[in-house]
Amino acid sequence: MLVIIDTNVLLVSVSKKSPYHWLYRLIFDRKIQIAFTHDILTEYEEQLAKHWNTNVATDVTRSLTELPTAFLTTNYYNLNLIKADEDDNKFVDCAFAANADFIITNDRHFNVLKNIDFPKIPVLRIEEFKDIARKNGLI
Repeated sequence: MLVIIDTNVLLVSVSKKSPYHWLYRLIFDRKIQIAFTHDILTEYEEQLAKHWNTNVATDVTRSLTELPTAFLTTNYYNLNLIKADEDDNKFVDCAFAANADFIITNDRHFNVLKNIDFPKIPVLRIEEFKDIARKNGLI
């Protein structure tokens, strides 16, 4: 299963004390695949540094790039499907380029994708993804 993780979801999954840490474990236990672009990695690092510190930010992003189940993706198209927050389009474009199964996000701006027939880019909230992960025996 190949997923794109929105920054808001990554941030809440890092801490071992978080109820969402199971997602972070799925990534680093190599039970799911993740794709990202340079822009996404940069955003991860910036936001992790703000919420944690620069050491955590560097450790997380470096670890992601070293995983055999993580894929640095190049966007060849700018689909511009999200108008409310155009910065979110980098995740949509990555999902399209990587042929990802899902974008995992709790950001309501992504809801517009549910009404777009092509390209079909499935979006799940973290709780919905947890249900799928359970059904597939990942957690």
